[in-house]
Formats: sequence, structure tokens, C-alpha cells
Amino acid sequence: MTHVTVEEHTVADRVAGPYALTTGPDGALWFTLVQSGRIGRLVPGEEPASHRLDPDCGPTVITPGPDGALWFTETAADRIGRITIDGDIDEFDVPTPGCGPFGIAAGPDGALWFTETAADRIGRITIDGDVTEFPLPVTGAFPSAITAGGDGGMWFTLNQATAIGRIDMNGAVTLHSLPTKEAAPVGIAAGRDGALWFTEIAAGQIGRITPDGQITEFPLPDRAARPHAVTVDEQGTAWFTEWGGNRVGTITPDGSVTVHDLPTPRSEPHGITVGPDGALWTALEIGALARIAPVGSAT
Repeated sequence: MTHVTVEEHTVADRVAGPYALTTGPDGALWFTLVQSGRIGRLVPGEEPASHRLDPDCGPTVITPGPDGALWFTETAADRIGRITIDGDIDEFDVPTPGCGPFGIAAGPDGALWFTETAADRIGRITIDGDVTEFPLPVTGAFPSAITAGGDGGMWFTLNQATAIGRIDMNGAVTLHSLPTKEAAPVGIAAGRDGALWFTEIAAGQIGRITPDGQITEFPLPDRAARPHAVTVDEQGTAWFTEWGGNRVGTITPDGSVTVHDLPTPRSEPHGITVGPDGALWTALEIGALARIAPVGSAT
């Protein structure tokens, strides 16, 4: 079993709600503060900073764009935001009112792709702010996280439809139903072997899907852990957060699972990413980012 060290770095007060985070092109961690309407920035070893948005806009997921800026969803405001590494902010309305944009990721076509949780659509926004929306062939599906696959398509979770979807660059959609009913998939990330990893928050499982739709599900030791987000490190190991279990875990391509407790009880880990220092970082809703590194790695 790999042993890890966990360090918590306070970045906001306990009600600000750090939710998602990513590594920016400037070597900093960028994160959303969903409850306070801010975008935060942390260089490991330095003091955190943040940039103010509309306090009620609900920034959720954030990702690097192809233009050297960071792009994020404003779920409560039905907008897509863009922030440069200098802190300049642009915001773009999504045409469908009440659509609830959530997941966002850069695509292979030089645009950003995002999910619309309340409108059963996948959206695409160019770096100039032009938005196109593609309807899904299901209703009430609650499309959630999205990521670029290694096959030239975008893959996403359908939380309420218990399925994984794929959309190509022309808007054609393919859906793959999960074996476990009401599994409620949320997070998704591309692996190093062409497959994708995803979390099943209601089933307490981690799933893996190949580009041709072959699905394998791996039960977690704690089926009530409520796995939420997932990312993949350079070695191809998938790391995930257990929102209900107050842990982070790893799963190897052969399905071997290891979990690690977080030091603060009920810290509510959400997003997780590989940081600029090569360690894993997760956003804790209690107002902190946690750094997770194997024992003996650089700090």
C-alpha cells in the first residue's frame, strides 16, 4: 500500500465553498469558490488570491483553455466565464435560459465543451465566445462532468440517466448505459490507455469505459463513500474523491483500490487534479485545498 502525506492549505473561509480546481498554464492552481462567486489562485508555497464575480453566479468547474486562459462554468447564472492569468474576466451567456452549465473541458477542435445539466444539452463555445448547443436524445439526464477522450470525441456523464455519453465534433451523440441501475455517475477523466474512468456517486463504485463502450465497474471498500471527482496522474493511476467518506482514493488499471483518510473530519472533498508540483490536490468545501503526495516525494 502506498502511504501519503496530506497537507491542508486554507484558501477561503469555511462558507466560500472551494469546489473544483485545475492547474493553469502559469504554474498555479486555479479553483472555484462556488458559494462566494469568486475564482481563486494558489501558487504552492505562496498566499492565495481570488478574483470577484457576481456573488450569486455559482462558479463550479474550471479548466485550462487552448488560449492560455482559464474557462469556467457559472451554473446559477447560465454563463461561461473566462479569466486570464492576469485576472481579466469575460463572461458569455448561454442561449438556453435555466440550462445550468456545469462541466467544461477543452476539446480537440480548439473550442471548449460544456454540459447543460438542466437542459439535456451539450454546449460548445469558441475562444471568441460563440456558443452552439447540441440536444441529447434523452430527457432529465442531468449531464454532468465532461472530458476529452483520446479518440477525438468528448465524453460525459449522465447523472440521472445512469449512462456515459460521447459527442463527436459534429454533434453526433452515442450513449452507453451502465450495468448498475441508479449509479448516478458524476466525474469522468481520460486514462493513459485510451479508456476513461468515472465515478458512480450513488453506487459507491468507480467505472471504466473503453472507446468501444466496454464498461467495467469496481466496488469501493465503503459503498457509502459517494465518489465524486476523478483525475489521472502521469503513471495512469486514477485518483478520486470520496465526498461522503472524507477520503481520497486511487485505482490502478487492473482495479486495485487504495483509500486515504483526510485529516479534517467532514471536509467534503470535491474536485481533484494533478498540481503544478506533481502532487495531487483536492478542493475541500471547508475552505481549503489539500495536497496529497506519496511519502518521500518533494514538498
